[in-house]
Amino acid sequence: MQKISPHLWFDKEAVQAAEFYTGLIENSKIKDITTLQNTPSGTAETVTIELAGQEFMLLSAGPLFKFNPSISFIIACKTIEEVDSLWNKLADGGTELMPLDSYDFSEKYGWIEDKFGVSWQLIYVDDYGAMDTQKITPTLLFTGDQCGKADEAISYYTSVFSNSKIGDIYRYGPDEEPDKEGTVKHAGFVIEGQEFAAMDSALAHAFNFNEAISFIVYCKTQKEIDYYWDKLSAVPEAEQCGWLKDKFGVSWQIIPTAMKEMMKTKDPEKMKRVTEAFLKMKKFDIEELKRAYEGKI
Repeated sequence: MQKISPHLWFDKEAVQAAEFYTGLIENSKIKDITTLQNTPSGTAETVTIELAGQEFMLLSAGPLFKFNPSISFIIACKTIEEVDSLWNKLADGGTELMPLDSYDFSEKYGWIEDKFGVSWQLIYVDDYGAMDTQKITPTLLFTGDQCGKADEAISYYTSVFSNSKIGDIYRYGPDEEPDKEGTVKHAGFVIEGQEFAAMDSALAHAFNFNEAISFIVYCKTQKEIDYYWDKLSAVPEAEQCGWLKDKFGVSWQIIPTAMKEMMKTKDPEKMKRVTEAFLKMKKFDIEELKRAYEGKI
């Protein structure tokens, strides 16, 4: 099972977005749709999808958070034609952030925000066939008061998670102001065997990390939940329903795998009990969730 899954919070478009994304990228499908009743947002829907074999979770739970480019998704493309095709589909109702063009790092690249507000970087990789790489790479953009902290964040995440390593790091030179020489132009890193990327940007961006995009970490044991909670949580007031925020402002959800299975139930009473139980929690308690599921509390 994929250890870390991106989680996208929509107002009410999760199913529509899931259909759009799975139709956009090959080897993609909708795996599951779950409806949650009586949440703080009213009725909410979670949609689990696979994009190019990678799991994502989408949530419709009200207009509380707005997507921005602080977290985007790089799609590595085998051909220039694939870049063009994806760009044209994403451009329908979307917003160009960096023009689709030839750059020194790729013959064809562009950065675009789709009609839902989610940001994608499309890049032609000319040696794609020789790469042992995942198709879609979550990318963290450190801006504002977080600018210059990409190095620290990469080192931190690779120390917290297992099966991790730091990849190639490209840095800004002396003539690339306003970015400070030596800060991260682009860096790749791996946590739990999954590829991520990070960048610093000193431009005057009007955005930073928020809860619109978070990362789910699935845990088999309470000890594992406790470990990630203790390592990652840095903003006590952000702790709620398994959610936490780290010292860089990135949001994570520390979720027991047992709960993932519980949420697949078709029994409305079991779903109601589990939902009522987890809504009261900050850090999840596996045994208490199991008791709720089994009707023992």
